[in-house]
Amino acid sequence: METQYKPIEKMPTSGNLKTRPTVTVLLPAYNEEAIISDSLNILCNYMSGLNEKYDWDILIVNDGSKDATASIAEDLAQSLPNVSVHHNVVNKNLGGALRAGFKIAKGEYIVVLDIDLSFGPEHVETMVDEAIDKDADIVIASPYMKGGKTTKIPFHRLLMSKVLNKIMRFTSGINIHSFTGMARAYKKEFLDTLNLKTSTYSINPEIIQKARILRGRIIEVPGHLDWTLQLEYGENRTSSVSIFKGIRNGLMSSFIFRPYGFFMIIGLLLLAVSLYMITWIFYHVYSVYPEIQASGEFFDDMFSEAVAAAYNKRPHAFLIGGFIFVTAIQFLGLGFISLQKKRYFDELFHLNTAILKAAKKL
Repeated sequence: METQYKPIEKMPTSGNLKTRPTVTVLLPAYNEEAIISDSLNILCNYMSGLNEKYDWDILIVNDGSKDATASIAEDLAQSLPNVSVHHNVVNKNLGGALRAGFKIAKGEYIVVLDIDLSFGPEHVETMVDEAIDKDADIVIASPYMKGGKTTKIPFHRLLMSKVLNKIMRFTSGINIHSFTGMARAYKKEFLDTLNLKTSTYSINPEIIQKARILRGRIIEVPGHLDWTLQLEYGENRTSSVSIFKGIRNGLMSSFIFRPYGFFMIIGLLLLAVSLYMITWIFYHVYSVYPEIQASGEFFDDMFSEAVAAAYNKRPHAFLIGGFIFVTAIQFLGLGFISLQKKRYFDELFHLNTAILKAAKKL
């Protein structure tokens, strides 16, 4: 179904006033019939208070919902100002919904929020203002940085999210606290250069990864993640992400940031274990060699006898130590190969982005 996209309605401005920035609030929705009406009314009421500050619109991406989300969204688009709906015929997951929305959105800045408003509408103004003031390409609302907070998040989900984000922060080397959060403001001009591919929940870390390659300016602002409404409507919603899927996607994203780091860390740990065993072997050979030297004539015979004595005392040190040493070398080799491939990917991504920019100017 084609999008009936409403253009952003610009309010008249005097010739002496600077044109107000255009902002599209993007809301992916899948099976959200229980909450979509309340959320849209809350959001529209808030955005109406920003009419003097932004030219804004709201774009709902109905991602192949199987409930009444599509019809409710269409009714809301008819009754609420500056609200439009795009329908994916089939469910394309979060990545597919966001990529469709990014392509359609007309605002200079695109703000993504969860439709349950777990990040409240006030984050729109906070993030867009920060993007404008700091000339940022991406602004992330983070509940995990200093000044951020969470409310009524189930303990197991909060723990999972914090651990995964810490892992991604460590593996990526990027000094941000929230890689998986939805609440973000993007400069559309920059977003269009990222050539996103992911169709799953991993699209948020993918955006960070590719933005870093292009030296995009990424800024975090304190955010408030509040699940009050989500828990209130939880029994009637079917769109929540399974915890196991979240863990899987998070770990995979961590690996993609720096795959060579995983291989090298494992390789170095195995190398340390093998060197401990090899050191014991050399030490024992050295300690028994003087006794054997007294009764022997040739160095190779005496040395072989000393090694045999060490082997008889701890044969597992030879077998396990040797196996671990070979495995460590293989992991380190994979680490260097993946580092080389990562650099090739970064260079190709830079080149393809430059070609894409040039093609758009033609």
